[in-house]
Amino acid sequence: MTSVLYDAPGPRAKRRNIFYTVAFVVLLALGVWWIFSVMGDKGQLEWSLWEPFVTAQAWTTYLLPGLGNTLKAAALSLVIALPLGAVFGIARMSDHRWVRVPAGVIVEFFRAIPVLLLMLFANEFYSAYTGVSTDVRPLYAVVTGLVLYNASVIAEIVRAGILSLPKGQSEAAKAIGLRKGQTMTSILLPQAVTAMLPALVSQLVVIVKDTTLGGALLAFPELLNARGTLAANYANVIPSFIIVAIIFIILNLMLTTFASWLERRLRRAKRSSGAVLAADTAGAEEPVAEPGVKTDDGRAT
Repeated sequence: MTSVLYDAPGPRAKRRNIFYTVAFVVLLALGVWWIFSVMGDKGQLEWSLWEPFVTAQAWTTYLLPGLGNTLKAAALSLVIALPLGAVFGIARMSDHRWVRVPAGVIVEFFRAIPVLLLMLFANEFYSAYTGVSTDVRPLYAVVTGLVLYNASVIAEIVRAGILSLPKGQSEAAKAIGLRKGQTMTSILLPQAVTAMLPALVSQLVVIVKDTTLGGALLAFPELLNARGTLAANYANVIPSFIIVAIIFIILNLMLTTFASWLERRLRRAKRSSGAVLAADTAGAEEPVAEPGVKTDDGRAT
């Protein structure tokens, strides 16, 4: 079958694809075999090192509380960063220079600073100028750093998502007498959400993973930090790293699956413009439109 984007592979291309697939599977199997053989030689496959992970104590004492703190920090950061980023993203497109320029300066400023530096600065700020107790200060610092950085990134995602819509949408809203605020809230944002979803989910995955920075440098008791205590107790450093990595993979896979389901549901509800904003296109001025998605009169939807 010939697609819009590429021709169907011929017999030689099919044989070449089969050869590459077989070669990849063989190399992957050899890589897995080498890793297991090295771990076996170093004694990392002994049952005594893995046994704690099939007991309830390791999960209820270390991993699950750490996972709970990871989810708490990520959820707080997302709940605060999403509306904040939306406000700054819309402000960057304002017709008023006194709104557009300060919003752009703030977004570019925090987007340029590493999130780890923001966490460390917030921790020192709370320590020197506030009465936040040492028990919750790492959480405050982690959430503050994640909010400042990710809100600036989300602002660019929102701006790029709205700019990806056809100009006819705004012009049609003006033609029927809608104000700027009504056009944004009733016409542009609902359609841009679907285009922004892949990039927003990618940023959500980044937020979840960046909580580990607080555990490494601020002693925030998230999942990776809890792993350290578990490994010190059971002397199973490598197995604990593997288990925590698997937990992060499952967690982020669930987020991606949910976002894909939500995106399909929104597209079925016809609230999409047809454009898809990739994670690395935030800030781009040009839309990335899906081919072949058009209305009856030939316009992209």
